Amino acid sequence: MSALPPRFASIILTFASLFHQSTWRYAQPLLAGAILAPGIRTVASVLRILGAAGERRFVNYHRVLSRAPWSPRAASRMLLRLLVRAFVPAGPLVFGIDDTLERRRGRRIRAKGVYHDAVRSSHSHFVKATGLRWLSVMLLAPIPWAKRVWALPFLTALAPSSRYNEQRGARHKTLTDWARQGLRQTARWCSALAPERPLIVVADSTFAVLELLAALAPRMTCITRLRLDAQLYAPAPRRTSGTRGAPRKKGARLPALAALLTDPATRWQRVTVPGWYGSQPREIEVTSGTGVWYHSGMPVVPLRWVLVRDPHRRFDPQALLSTDATLAPVAIVQYFVRRWQVEVTFEEARRHLGLETQRQWSDKAIARTTPILLSLFSLVTLCATRLVRAGTLPTRTTAWYAKGAPTFSDALGAVRRDWWRVRGFPTSFPTGDVQKSPSRRYAALIEALIYAA
Repeated sequence: MSALPPRFASIILTFASLFHQSTWRYAQPLLAGAILAPGIRTVASVLRILGAAGERRFVNYHRVLSRAPWSPRAASRMLLRLLVRAFVPAGPLVFGIDDTLERRRGRRIRAKGVYHDAVRSSHSHFVKATGLRWLSVMLLAPIPWAKRVWALPFLTALAPSSRYNEQRGARHKTLTDWARQGLRQTARWCSALAPERPLIVVADSTFAVLELLAALAPRMTCITRLRLDAQLYAPAPRRTSGTRGAPRKKGARLPALAALLTDPATRWQRVTVPGWYGSQPREIEVTSGTGVWYHSGMPVVPLRWVLVRDPHRRFDPQALLSTDATLAPVAIVQYFVRRWQVEVTFEEARRHLGLETQRQWSDKAIARTTPILLSLFSLVTLCATRLVRAGTLPTRTTAWYAKGAPTFSDALGAVRRDWWRVRGFPTSFPTGDVQKSPSRRYAALIEALIYAA
């Protein structure tokens, strides 16, 4: 039903081994249609864009999401391997993690809850919304033809509400519990895929939790925001022989970070950070130190803290932490500002990949569909890389908007254009005689193109 372009076949067929042959027969067109379809991403819209509106066995396509036995986690591992080999063949692997809200309503959507809507909220306006909360782990990789770092999703998990778990009689896992599980799974995959390569994860203040940092410190470096009133201490002094009692966990209390901001004796270093939150280079001032973060009843986390302020006062001072105390302060800031690309990916998925437009009610279909749509961002990026010529990708510009580099909409447009060319407009024939294609084929193609327009 949907011919694979030769350039993309090796990418798409990587996932064929996850499915039974009879299931892959329907899964492959679903994947192709999800890339080609505009607007909403329902199974019905996918079948329409493929010219299969008259398919009487349409229920088989729904069952790929709701009933068919295949492992999304195994697909995530395969996707991570493709991304690492394509974009980060050497050097440290940098990951971003964040949660997003999929606004959905309905009596049959049992995992929904009421959460903070960060997209619609501001510093002065707090908004709550009903929906599903998703936690996504993304590879922060430099895309050569885009001339910037992109956040490429590969592992997304549903973090249900506490009421949903209570109704099922299951233990409720917090967002940081899901983050620990997802990142440790990622670390295990990377230990087999790229052994001895440094792993770094950047996250917002939501994940600046002592239990999470302590659990991840042996496997990867965590860089997050740090509270200005965090209790920082010097490392515990060396224990001498014959000392009674439990070993000390910390030394003397260090000055609060908020006090260092106003202390005239604080020594600041002025540096320039390239690509500040995806924009132009920004000149900032930093100061740094080491210590341990401790709170009663919590594990002790050694860290390097970094205070950041703007000499032109365009943003409020902020503090960052790194569980690797050997990292330079400038490197910590440079890694952390990549985190903004995670928010960009969420917005691009909503605008171009139909996030929040699906209509499944089955628990299994819900748990599979949104991760697939987010992973489409990474698949499209991989496919677009196959279309790059002379280090560039065709960029659509207008008289009022001159792009300096291709964006995701350009990548998606290039992939769709190549897919439509292979599917409907062949330029050669396998035999020497010219064969006239059936008019029914072109009628279905024209109908699909009209629907796409």
